[in-house]
Amino acid sequence: MKMKVRNWGGNLSFTPAEIKYPKSENEIVEVIRKANAENRNIRIKGSGHSWTRLIPTDSILISLDQYQGIISIHKEKRLVTVKAGTKLKLLGQLLDSHGLAMENLGDIDVQSIAGALNTGTHGTGTAFGTLSTQIAGLTLITGNGEKIVCSETQNRGIFKAAQISLGALGIVSSYTLKCVPAYNLKYECKKETLEDCLQKLEAYNKENRHFEFYWFPHTNVVQTKIMNKTEEVKKENEILKKFNDVVVDNGVFWLLSEFTRFFPGFSKYSSKISAWGVSTGSYSDKSNLIFATTRMVKFTEMEFNIPRENFIPAIREIQETISNHKIQVHFPLECRFVKEDDIMISPAHGRASAYIAAHMYKGMPYKAYFKLLEDILKKYGGRPHYGKLNTFSHEDFEKAYTNWGQFKKIRNQLDPKGIFLNDYLKGIFKIA
Repeated sequence: MKMKVRNWGGNLSFTPAEIKYPKSENEIVEVIRKANAENRNIRIKGSGHSWTRLIPTDSILISLDQYQGIISIHKEKRLVTVKAGTKLKLLGQLLDSHGLAMENLGDIDVQSIAGALNTGTHGTGTAFGTLSTQIAGLTLITGNGEKIVCSETQNRGIFKAAQISLGALGIVSSYTLKCVPAYNLKYECKKETLEDCLQKLEAYNKENRHFEFYWFPHTNVVQTKIMNKTEEVKKENEILKKFNDVVVDNGVFWLLSEFTRFFPGFSKYSSKISAWGVSTGSYSDKSNLIFATTRMVKFTEMEFNIPRENFIPAIREIQETISNHKIQVHFPLECRFVKEDDIMISPAHGRASAYIAAHMYKGMPYKAYFKLLEDILKKYGGRPHYGKLNTFSHEDFEKAYTNWGQFKKIRNQLDPKGIFLNDYLKGIFKIA
């Protein structure tokens, strides 16, 4: 029986002809070789946390949910090889049991490691790149079932393309990750004005391991979040933390969001109420537990990377645009900062970066709002997050990425029959 597949945000659904759940690398190879012989297409899914049409297919869908865990550990070099389907939450637990950790993570831990890396997922902190910069090596299975092991010193050209590949080169079966000794983080959040935050932006980024902030539209209020290494562990009361996460931060906000969905004109006041009730405080714990945030209120998201020097003028223009157009939105904009990298089609390629993410509550119209912001961010050199909504065409990607043509050439060499493509990927790579 065919099964309908939906993404977390609820904006995508599709019905593949069949879903495969390989349990080993050899089984992955077998699926690819069979599809190649039958001239069928393959797409691979993680946890469904992308809003763009990267995954939908009416042919074969591969899930690596049954292919999780650590393959090997080199403790002296702190290199850990993991199966590509491993969920970030499980990975954090497994690494911690060996006294290790990822140097940086994003703010959700339900993604698979392959899904997070292939879409350019990032955290925040000007000393850290996207998560894909933590890859020391990987094994890629190409369109004819060939396994290619690559790293900075072995098949480097393929490696730089495969670090963020959208699943368009083949299927990555395993990653070797550069890890660090396990550490604790102290998390601090507070409320302040947007003006004060922007004035202190350089200091916040320079003086802290991790910094980000949320700006609430129609207000001058931001919530700043800072994380730094600490030796102490001062956990929140578990019952109080669960109450705050589930009831206050998610439950109350969900009720407010549902009311706003039925009465969009209330958006401005919903944003002000959210800003008034923004949580503050601090606690410390293991790094993988501090990075992760509970997300129960569903939304649609768009996110763009821009050069860091363009951040303040961009955010001011966005502020003015939301006010002038009286945009009915109450979700805050999330602002994060990332180090430049040399990954072929990374949004942070060659430039110190800022990310601006816009959200709209599920069920509320978002297209006009996102288009206004996209036009602004595009003007400031914007490159979209691959997993978040955008309207970029092949020409837009080619203009934004100097290496787009080189990536396409490698893609065509590794998968000449295009078995790893769907209609969306054919469009952005301009393949008939």
